[in-house]
Amino acid sequence: MLKLSRRAMLAGSAATAALVACSRNGKSPAEPVKPVYADGTAMAAAIAAGETTALQQVEEAITRAKAVEPQINGIVTETFEVARSDAAGLLSGAFAGVPSFIKDLIDWKGAPTQEGCRGLAGHIATADNVFASKWRGAGIVSLGKSATPEAGLISSTEPLANGPTRNPWDLSRIPGGSSGGAAALVAARVVPFAHASDGGGSIRIPASTCGVFGLKPSRDRLPYSDGDAPPLQISVNHAVTLSVRDSIGLFKAAEANSGAYPPLGDIQPLKRRLRIGFAPEPIGGTALHPDTRAALEDVAQLCRDLGHEVMDYTIPMDGPKFTDAFILYWATGAAQFAQKVSAYSGKPIGPDILEPWTLGLAKMALGRMTEIPGTIGYLQNFEAQYDSFFQSMDVILSPVTGSPAVPIGEQAPDGDFDTVMDNVLKFVAFTSPMNVAGAASMSVPLAWSPSGLPIGAMFSGRKGDDALLFELALELEAARPWADRKPSVSAL
Repeated sequence: MLKLSRRAMLAGSAATAALVACSRNGKSPAEPVKPVYADGTAMAAAIAAGETTALQQVEEAITRAKAVEPQINGIVTETFEVARSDAAGLLSGAFAGVPSFIKDLIDWKGAPTQEGCRGLAGHIATADNVFASKWRGAGIVSLGKSATPEAGLISSTEPLANGPTRNPWDLSRIPGGSSGGAAALVAARVVPFAHASDGGGSIRIPASTCGVFGLKPSRDRLPYSDGDAPPLQISVNHAVTLSVRDSIGLFKAAEANSGAYPPLGDIQPLKRRLRIGFAPEPIGGTALHPDTRAALEDVAQLCRDLGHEVMDYTIPMDGPKFTDAFILYWATGAAQFAQKVSAYSGKPIGPDILEPWTLGLAKMALGRMTEIPGTIGYLQNFEAQYDSFFQSMDVILSPVTGSPAVPIGEQAPDGDFDTVMDNVLKFVAFTSPMNVAGAASMSVPLAWSPSGLPIGAMFSGRKGDDALLFELALELEAARPWADRKPSVSAL
């Protein structure tokens, strides 16, 4: 890993602490106070106007990263020197010069891609992933790779390869997964946005638990990978952000432009009133935490206060059957990943190169091979069933997870497989249907628990409803702003 020394990190922490101390004492630091930009859009505009430089913003982001990384552990590879070189060069694009991080599941040329796995140590990307190339074309400067669980296969970010990433709101709790490193870094104000991906909730879950914004795009709206498509593409790339407008801008910068969808176009706060189906019950029949229920009821009332029609709604689907099918399909991905790691490392599939959670999923897939074709067919047919939910409504409002962020260790990849599975299914109780249906869905940070933990509200539409959700998100952001709510571990 391209980590800085502990001395260097502590130096960064000490410098930041000194600035904070001066501020609290009412004394001016030796240097003029630098402007703090509201988001990546504002930062890019300031760079373009000559008010600051890309190199200055990269240096300041590196300082922020050094200040909080020893506490949150959200970075697996630091490419600070490369970032400095990139920032000093010619940059163009909508976010030219804005620093960020790439999730360690996709290739960024010249950086390691370890996918949270010990068995992929030493793998260096020789080219950009197709999505990464969009971000490079937008002028974004990568500071390194953010933490992810092994292969992104679980809703916590506790890889054995790098240790647990911690939630800036409560360091004893998870930031969610699989984009846990990305969400923790954005929540801690290291960068205004970071790359994220979502195959079963992995943008929305960490966005919810870390109090940032995260939209899962419709299937194939943004490019995912250069390889052969699976039987059912459930995964998408996008970002977690502090502001909605950054998410919109990043979406536009990365659109696939394949002809499957019209361009996103101009997005303004929503004007028309919506019919919103309020569906707080977990699809699998698990229990909903009281804090999460209270938070979602409050968000439903906010929507009513804004003039939307909010209707109580029960999602008409066989939740346990769907969940079992989704987990089996998920397990086939783990089995394929295990084969890839074995081929790369030259070692047999086993605990030397793979985590117990991954091995358990792969074993499940191998033990139920005869069921997989039928499972794929069932999931492929689900999109039509999902679309039928919207005959009498525009969007569905539900929780993102079954509870606020849970303690680190409950979803540890080396825990008892059945116990961890139960914990995952209680937590990931809402998000996967939208992946199977290819639908647009977002987590909006509109509520916090009595103990101060963020609780996102999930608004979901049909495939292609990305613009509608962005319009609604802008309205909600204006009605209940969240940018000034910062966690206890924050670089600003």
